[in-house]
Amino acid sequence: MTRVIHTGDTHVGYQQYHSPERRADFRRAFDAVVDDAIEEDVDAVVHAGDLFHDRRPELPDLMAVLSALRRLDDADIPFLAVVGNHEATRTGEWLDLFEGTGLATRLDDTPEVVGDTAFYGLDWVPESRRDDLDYEFDSHDADHAALVSHGLFTPFEFGEWDTETVLEESTVAFDAMLLGDNHAPDTAEVSGTWVTYCGSTERASASEEDARGYNLVTFDGEVDIRRRSLDTRPFAFVSVDLAEGEGVERVREQVRQHDLADAVCIVEITGEGEPVTPAAIEEAGEEEGALLVRVTDRREIEEEADIGVSFADPDEAVSERVSEMGLSTAARDVDETIRESKVADSNVREEVKNRVSDLLGDEPEAFEPADGGSDEASVDDSDEPTPDDEPATETDGSPAEQGTMEEYL
Repeated sequence: MTRVIHTGDTHVGYQQYHSPERRADFRRAFDAVVDDAIEEDVDAVVHAGDLFHDRRPELPDLMAVLSALRRLDDADIPFLAVVGNHEATRTGEWLDLFEGTGLATRLDDTPEVVGDTAFYGLDWVPESRRDDLDYEFDSHDADHAALVSHGLFTPFEFGEWDTETVLEESTVAFDAMLLGDNHAPDTAEVSGTWVTYCGSTERASASEEDARGYNLVTFDGEVDIRRRSLDTRPFAFVSVDLAEGEGVERVREQVRQHDLADAVCIVEITGEGEPVTPAAIEEAGEEEGALLVRVTDRREIEEEADIGVSFADPDEAVSERVSEMGLSTAARDVDETIRESKVADSNVREEVKNRVSDLLGDEPEAFEPADGGSDEASVDDSDEPTPDDEPATETDGSPAEQGTMEEYL
């Protein structure tokens, strides 16, 4: 029997809503997974990608992950992982550094046997390169086999990576596919193989209303997948449909009816009522002890639908509009560098120049136009999902140069 925790999309380093407290929440959620792994004495922790939120984690986030991995190592629990799109680089992965220090194993086409199960890995691969994949894996003599990967697979929502093709063309028969990228936990059986998403460990967007957690997977003749929840920061979702003549006081009244102590309060306004000033709603939530309040007035979004502007939440409006434009990977990369990077304004021009030069040299196909659309697995500073099928730029990256990986240790 082999029993593992299947987790992923921990996005350590994500400073959601520009809040340092939320950034710390993502670290705490990863720590909670490690706590459970040690308490349950599992055989391994299997991470399905996007350990970090971006390619250049800042020192506190890197040290927090190292500390957690050392605790697993002290408990003799291996950490097996693949690389997700948010953390993928062209020069070297943090996961390789952790493997070099003996704290992790980067899964690939060779089996990593834990108990009676062989684990394989398939890192996130851009859609433009998937036709070149051969899905050739080395053989094993274990009782079970599992493929760990990061991407939006069918038959799940937003799926564009065909699961049946992977299973049919693989040289190894897998009992399970343990996936990351889609933040909504879900499980299905495809061609006799269990395919499961563990979901994210923290709410990375307002669309993730359900409790966050991970999967506890047991291989023992059959595959048993059980969902475990994590105790994360509470979110209060307040929906207010204003009748004619109703306005800010009605919204404030609805906000006050929720337990907002230390919570993130997400307010959505619809209906025919009067215009509402977000600042007045935020004040009401803060008076009730909320960590922060985000207000989205859907009426304004609908009124400005032709140009995609929402004055209730301009960050959200811009992100939504960009996601619909069918921009190339390079164009989205430049957009995120300019709008969301923590690079000083005086250095943005040089940062964009470097990003474009890197893409021209290493990934020219990034300049090909992409189809527009959105998916739930994206993580950004808006409250709505945006495309997550290309590498993320350093939206919360360090303002300093990265230097070598060893300099962080």
